[in-house]
Amino acid sequence: MNSIPVLTVKDVAMLDGVLGDFLKKAEADLTVVIDRGGNVISQFGDMSVMDVTIFAALAAGSFAATCELARRIGEIEFNALYHQGNGSHMFMNSVDDDTIMITVFGADTNVGLVRYYSVAAGQSVAAILKSLRHAGHGFTFDASDISAAPIFADS
Repeated sequence: MNSIPVLTVKDVAMLDGVLGDFLKKAEADLTVVIDRGGNVISQFGDMSVMDVTIFAALAAGSFAATCELARRIGEIEFNALYHQGNGSHMFMNSVDDDTIMITVFGADTNVGLVRYYSVAAGQSVAAILKSLRHAGHGFTFDASDISAAPIFADS
């Protein structure tokens, strides 16, 4: 992962606009944009149905596991995953090398509609995140920065 974007109010509004438009067109309930580590970057829709933080972590793990399955059959990754339930369904798609978009929807819509509109939404989200990363709206993590020294020391 190159960096985790730090979002301003303006950045969140841009992402919300894209995600809100996507949910309306796809007739879905919730969409969550996460990094590959399971950290929530943005979310839009009905979040009352679940703990989005736990959901994001589990979805990232599921996506990572299927990436390994893809490699085992000669693919780089599966860029989209669909989980069908009895009433609720989930569609996950790769936005870019660092980001995944998860969409939850019910019987009111179908996976084809969600998949179709997720392509344009994913491209828009990727463009926004790329511009934020290039503009320095983020921070990077380097393992060499870890130290055993106390962060706060009383003098």
